[in-house]
Amino acid sequence: MTISVEEAYATGDFVELAFSFAPVGIVVTENRVIRDCNDTFAEMFRYERAALKDSTFAILYPTQEEFTNIRNRGVQELREGNFYWDERVMMRRGGEMFWCRVRGHTFTPEDPLQRAVWSFADISDTRPYHPLTRREREVFSLLAEGLTSKEIAIKLEMSNRTVEVHRGKLLKKFGVSNTASLFQSLGAIGTRHIYSASDGTVR
Repeated sequence: MTISVEEAYATGDFVELAFSFAPVGIVVTENRVIRDCNDTFAEMFRYERAALKDSTFAILYPTQEEFTNIRNRGVQELREGNFYWDERVMMRRGGEMFWCRVRGHTFTPEDPLQRAVWSFADISDTRPYHPLTRREREVFSLLAEGLTSKEIAIKLEMSNRTVEVHRGKLLKKFGVSNTASLFQSLGAIGTRHIYSASDGTVR
């Protein structure tokens, strides 16, 4: 049972209060199984808190394949510094996709995913979900590396015109007028922190 506000302030014990009412979702995991989470996390994903306890994290990913593919992302950072962050698309109960900013801390750096705590912030208000095709993702990634349309065309073995078509579709999907604004709409966080699923959609 969650400690009351009055009890917390009377005893000076704020740990349970902070966990339960933190304005970001907090979840404690063991080998990618949810051992506990706060109400904010449960509400974010539209589940009851009790329903998430001892459930695999796979139910919160768009597909089982994505759950499997993301497993090793950040493992090296967690092993070396106990901390990792990225921004990725998750799935609410009912199937709605939305962007999250995820931060993690491991208690077992020798096996980073064995025991860890994570925070999840819903950033869908500033970053709407837009599925991208594999080619759109490839063009975006190469634009982010500073390549010109001509250089991208050579690298992807397509015409310069086709590259421009994909670039135009990206600008239209994100409602921006130039490449700089496109990067800004994706958070300007660098492509290594944007999760890409194996089907080529930006996650």
